[in-house]
Amino acid sequence: MSKYVIGIDVGGSTTKIVGFDENKKLINPLFVRATDQITSIYGAFGKFTSENSIELSEIDRVMMTGVGSTFIEKPIYGLKCESVPEFECVGRGGLYLSGFEDTIVVSLGTGTAIVHAKGKNEIQYLGGTGVGGGTLMGLSKQLLQMNDVDHIIDLAKDGDLNNIDLRIKDISASYGGLPEYMTAANFGKISDMATRNDVALGIINMVFEVAGMLAIFAARNHGIKDIVLTGNLTKVPQSKEIFKTLNSMFDVNFVIPQNSQFSTVIGAALSAE
Repeated sequence: MSKYVIGIDVGGSTTKIVGFDENKKLINPLFVRATDQITSIYGAFGKFTSENSIELSEIDRVMMTGVGSTFIEKPIYGLKCESVPEFECVGRGGLYLSGFEDTIVVSLGTGTAIVHAKGKNEIQYLGGTGVGGGTLMGLSKQLLQMNDVDHIIDLAKDGDLNNIDLRIKDISASYGGLPEYMTAANFGKISDMATRNDVALGIINMVFEVAGMLAIFAARNHGIKDIVLTGNLTKVPQSKEIFKTLNSMFDVNFVIPQNSQFSTVIGAALSAE
């Protein structure tokens, strides 16, 4: 009989779930949204086992992480749940998805967390910033009266940062080796003529540049160039171009692996090893 390890990452309103079979093959992850954590957990578990034809008797271990995992005080469908520290899961998931052995893993969620992962047993939380998805949504609601991330992303597609950010070229005729397009101040040149599209792109750019620069500082401190980006924000399409620019400016290697938004829950399942 097949035995599965299930990983569950319980956020504030979203629960992610993934599984590995006895051959360590990854089963397609999924997520569900609900108004409370308990509903979200049971909904994710039921949907996942149903879609993948997994019987409860085939599940060997259930590994849980995330801020909402503390709400689980009883077994789920009779299955005991083991709690795993979230930052360990961030590191393990980043290593697994990237294939790196020594890297900085950045978890881009409501806020941003940065972890140094050197093998699955050497994972250190380095810190982070409150600038993240919550910042993007909060500023967009205040400045654009929008709170749907897909609408914000669409609006930003036609944005122009030249109407928002102060660049090196705007303040100096001699760049001293710095790229002329490097940001000197986010929102430091916002124009009266700036459109809603420009503002949307400016918010997105600021969030990713702040997270990216902190990751670069962490990587330099550990003598590493490879930086793995994970979390829901990695699915924002503008992120790829922003991190590509940071790669070229600072000679680092930002990587957004496949299934990056499920990195932490994958790390939780891998903790069963």
